[in-house]
Amino acid sequence: MLLNLSDVLSDQHSPIDAAVPLEINTMKLPGGSYPFEERSNVQIHVEHVKGKEIAVSGNCSLTAVIPCDRCLSPVRVPMEISFEKRAIVGGEAEETDEASDYIDGYHLDVDKLLYYEILIGWPTKTLCREDCKGLCSVCGQNLNEGTCDCEDTGLDPRMSVIRDLFKNFKEV
Repeated sequence: MLLNLSDVLSDQHSPIDAAVPLEINTMKLPGGSYPFEERSNVQIHVEHVKGKEIAVSGNCSLTAVIPCDRCLSPVRVPMEISFEKRAIVGGEAEETDEASDYIDGYHLDVDKLLYYEILIGWPTKTLCREDCKGLCSVCGQNLNEGTCDCEDTGLDPRMSVIRDLFKNFKEV
């Protein structure tokens, strides 16, 4: 969604207060595409600071569906996104300025701005529960749903004596 910033930069410096619908349906990352189940409108406020500088602030909430990092079960991850930015509109902005990514001329691209904010707040590790057991490395069985009869072949054979000791003296 594009917001026209010409009223903010005019002589009257009229601020913009708007509830803009979030048009992003999925988050596309190198690891895959993650859909958003729930999305609220973006409450956005844009006001003039000085010259061609503006202040942009806003917030929204959404729920992303991300697979668990251990067992790959889908996990609903609620996210609260809030931001406060200052940007220079027009030709004065430098090429390295991050505002050039979401401000084009006198238009603010709300979806691009939110994409970067969601990316910053994206969880680094997602678990379905804290004690998730993951998948069996041999057969792929979800160990949260049941056990399998596979022998763990990933252990060092030199440690087999210690493993046998633990098996024989395991407390129940």
